[in-house]
Amino acid sequence: MERRDLKIHLLDGTYELFRAHFAMPPMNSPDGRPVAAVRGLMQSFLALLREDDVTHVACAFDHIIESFRNQMFDGYKTGEGTPEELLSQFELAERAVTAMGIVVWPMIEFEADDAIATAAARWAEDDRVSQVIICSPDKDLCQMVSGQDVVCLDRRKKIVTDENGVIEKFGVLPTSIPDYLALVGDAADGIPGVARWGAKGTSTVLSQFSHVEDIPADPAAWNPAPRGAKGLAENLSAAQDEVALYKALAMLRLDVPITETLDDLEWVGANESAYKTLCQELGFGRISEAPTRWKDS
Repeated sequence: MERRDLKIHLLDGTYELFRAHFAMPPMNSPDGRPVAAVRGLMQSFLALLREDDVTHVACAFDHIIESFRNQMFDGYKTGEGTPEELLSQFELAERAVTAMGIVVWPMIEFEADDAIATAAARWAEDDRVSQVIICSPDKDLCQMVSGQDVVCLDRRKKIVTDENGVIEKFGVLPTSIPDYLALVGDAADGIPGVARWGAKGTSTVLSQFSHVEDIPADPAAWNPAPRGAKGLAENLSAAQDEVALYKALAMLRLDVPITETLDDLEWVGANESAYKTLCQELGFGRISEAPTRWKDS
């Protein structure tokens, strides 16, 4: 496919499964397994696949919640607190999305965000691709945004965030997002940040110096300087090692071993046998005929 109007949609399967779990009423399969989150995710993806510009799609999952980052920092996020009925649906969700004919990347050592970042970086450079659309509201992934070539899409709110949108929201360039999260912290990932470094002060400083390691130790060099600059500088100086760690945690990896080619991402239909078998097994009769295309028919 040589046209330049090709778009790639990269799906955050973990986020979508969580979202479906909390949006759907409880449902069990005929054999008693909880399956509401899987059904909600399938319905959401079926709707996406009906859109005209959705031709090339892949979905990354956290096959297990923990990753290499947990070896770097004890406080990093784990699966603790995740409802058991949701955890039990992760492998089933991967199976469902695969049956739908979507490329699935189940992450074990890395995180789903790393796979998405790797894919975005790889195919944004492909001459056939006009835009990479990262379907996730996760602020970590904003570091991958580039102009309008790589954007983030919050499918629930229907908000597209391009590079100007990142600057408007965070006050910094996409490349400064790991630095921003290192200073401000990210409760969702267990990154505590640095005391007194709030969103406003952080964006004021990073808009000048871009990266934490380039921030002058003397706050007199900050122009403009945020309120309480002296205290911010002192706290940053006292937490240099922690900040370097937090930034490393926030930086997405671009070396996930993805073997698929761009052509492999083209959605050519659901696998009819696998999809219908799954729907029957889980009691999803109403969506058993929902795909608009079958790859083996």
